[in-house]
Amino acid sequence: MYKPEGWTNRGTSANSLIRRSALATGKVAPSSNRDEAMTTTRLAVIGAGLIGREHCALACTHPRVVLAGIADTALEAEHYAGQLGVPFFSDFETLLDEIRPDGVIIALPNALHEKAGLCCLERGIPSLIEKPIADTISSAKSLVEKSEATDVPILVGHHRRHSPDIREARRIVRSGELGDLVAVNGMWMADKPEAYFDAEWRRRRGGGPVLINLIHDIDCLRHIVGEIESVRAIASNRTRGFDVEDTVSVALRFENGALGSFLISDAVASPFTWEHTSGQALYFPHQPGDCYYFGGREASLAVPSMTVWRHDGTDKNWQDPFVHQRVNLDGSGAYQNQIDHFLAVISGDATPVVSARDAMLSLAATLAIDVAAREDRIVTIREMIA
Repeated sequence: MYKPEGWTNRGTSANSLIRRSALATGKVAPSSNRDEAMTTTRLAVIGAGLIGREHCALACTHPRVVLAGIADTALEAEHYAGQLGVPFFSDFETLLDEIRPDGVIIALPNALHEKAGLCCLERGIPSLIEKPIADTISSAKSLVEKSEATDVPILVGHHRRHSPDIREARRIVRSGELGDLVAVNGMWMADKPEAYFDAEWRRRRGGGPVLINLIHDIDCLRHIVGEIESVRAIASNRTRGFDVEDTVSVALRFENGALGSFLISDAVASPFTWEHTSGQALYFPHQPGDCYYFGGREASLAVPSMTVWRHDGTDKNWQDPFVHQRVNLDGSGAYQNQIDHFLAVISGDATPVVSARDAMLSLAATLAIDVAAREDRIVTIREMIA
C-alpha cells in the first residue's frame, strides 16, 4: 500500500538490507535456514562485479535458492566466492558443464552477454541476463533467434517491471482508466560525482546517460504505454565537455498515437529519478516524489506516488477543480519480485515478463535516441531493427 513521506526501503526491511549488503561484500556466510521439504533451485552467477554480487546476495538469502557456483576472471571474485563457500570457476563454460545449474544469472560487461547467453541456450539452461540484453542489435537478434528456436527462456533484467508502481501504472493506463492516452512526460536528473568519470570509457561515446541510464526509463515507458514508433533528440555535453553527452531532451511518438517527452541529465542536483522517488533502488536514498506522468482524456497519473488526478464529475474542464487519490501498492520489492519471477520461469510456471525480443526493442529504442541526437533527425524503431 502507499506509504507517506519519509518511508524508506519500500518492501524491504532494514535488517534484510543490512544482511544483503554484508553478503554482497562477502562479510557474512549465506543463511542455511531453508525448509528441506521446500523445492530448491540451483542458480549460478556469471560475473561477480557490483550487480553480480547483489544477485549472489539475493540468492543466498532466498529460501528456495541454492547458489551453486560463481564464474569470473578476477582474483577478488574468487576470494568473494570462497567467503561465501560457493564453488568458483574462472571459465563460465566449465561452470555450466560441471555444475549444471537450473538457471544462470549473467552479470557480465554488455559485450559478453551474447556469448554467455548462447552458451546457456545451447545447454538448455534458462538465464537472467542483466540489461541491456546485448551491446548491439545484431547480438540481441542472435539471442532472440536462439531462444525462440530452442524454446529456452531468457529473462532480461529490466528490474523496474517487477516493481509494484510500474506494474500498477501499466494496469491503469492499459485498462483505460485515464481515458484515451494523449501525452507522457518523464525525467531522470541526477548528479554523478566527478570520480565516476575517472574510468575513461565513461567519457566516451556509449558511456553517457542515454545508454547507461535512459534504457531503464525507455523500457518502463514501452511497458506502460506501448511500442515507440519514432524518436527525435537533442544532446549536449556543455557541462563537462567530454565526448559523451551529459544532457539529452527526447521527443517520442508512440504507435498508439500518444506523444511523449523525456529529459535526462547526469549533471543536475536533483532527486527526480525513479531510483530516488520509488524507494526501490539499492544504493540511493528514498526521496518521495514523481518522475513519470501519464495524461489521458479523463484523468492523469503521476508515478511512483501513484496519484490519479481527475475532475469531480463530468463535463468539467481546466477551470474546474480537481480531486486526487493515491492508488494502493502491495509494498513488495522489485529485486525480490524479479528473482521470484525467474524461479517461476525456470520451473515453467511463467513466461518472462521481459523476454529477449522485448528487451531487444527497448535496446533498439534507446539506440535510436542516440542516433537521432547525433544525426539530428527523426529515427524510427523499425529502421533500427531492420
